[in-house]
Amino acid sequence: LRDLGYAGRELEVGAILHNIQVAGLLLGGVLWGVLADKKGRLSVLFASIFLYSVANFLNAYVSTFTEYAFLRFFGGLGLAGELGAGITLVAEILPKHQRGIGTMLVASIGVMGAVVGGWVAQICPWRTAYLIGGILGFGLLLLRIGVVESGLFEHTKSSGHERGDFFSLFTRRDRFRRFSNCVVAGLPIWFNIGILIAYAPEFAHELGVIGPVTTAKAVMIQYAGFVVGDLGSGVFSQWIKSRNKAVKIFLILNAVSVLLYLGATPGKSVDWFYAFCFCLGFTGGYWAVIITMAAEQFGTNLRGTVATSVPNFIRGGLIPMSALFLALKPVFGLVSAAYIVSGLITVAALFALKFLGETFGKDLNHLET
Repeated sequence: LRDLGYAGRELEVGAILHNIQVAGLLLGGVLWGVLADKKGRLSVLFASIFLYSVANFLNAYVSTFTEYAFLRFFGGLGLAGELGAGITLVAEILPKHQRGIGTMLVASIGVMGAVVGGWVAQICPWRTAYLIGGILGFGLLLLRIGVVESGLFEHTKSSGHERGDFFSLFTRRDRFRRFSNCVVAGLPIWFNIGILIAYAPEFAHELGVIGPVTTAKAVMIQYAGFVVGDLGSGVFSQWIKSRNKAVKIFLILNAVSVLLYLGATPGKSVDWFYAFCFCLGFTGGYWAVIITMAAEQFGTNLRGTVATSVPNFIRGGLIPMSALFLALKPVFGLVSAAYIVSGLITVAALFALKFLGETFGKDLNHLET
């Protein structure tokens, strides 16, 4: 942003860009989800990877804010499809007793991209970093060539049953309840990412942390914790044979991590602050479990739609969370505003989880009627 002429305005312009990308994620969450149920999980996987890889590559050549915003939107649009389609595909291909392990690996290894991204951002110029991101995306396309389509999808496709009706999620109370509760249960994850970590330098300054804190390093360390947390929550849910209980425990641990992060006393070193960033990542690492739960909540004719839209609606939840946080900040201050918003969404997430049924070991060979 400084190179594009926005020195001193990085925070406000960055927030606008982030919201533009989230708008792409929200639109893509619906678009790719519907296509995953209508055309197949595999076609969405390839098309979404191709779109965000092209957008990333072209980001290296932008010269104006308009160009940058345009490509960030399409980057978000492309990114919206991959995780949900991948989770759905793995969940439908693997035996039910191995399903959680497969989805855990998909999500946690994918999250490692943010760790690599944070490292690349520290050693490369930003244009080079975008080129690397684009090239890695094209390499990923080559790796996906051997992936096969879901047998459950093929069976549903041949049955002639209506598939991918996004609006049907809102026409029946039970469907809407399941869908909305999955979204609300995941909101604390994105509050950590989009507010506590995105504004890490501002929080560190406000909390009197000794030493410089950068967003890039905070992101890298948080996502390192995220990887460990994704693996840990996935293994834990398999061990206790419950998705619901695993998410509940991680939600409570996340609340404790937020208290540690926001309660950093003046004089704390940068290392301590980054340790709290890692804790935020680890305890927010129930990402794979909540998306797996969403996929398991619905029948094959709506599973791709839900599994793709839920993570992007969670990401989209950052828009109202940011708006509330920024509205409270002038009145209560940076730290207190964060306490308030985090407390509200944690309570909401725990209530949402209470009304979500257990899905561990559930047979996925069924339809929404």
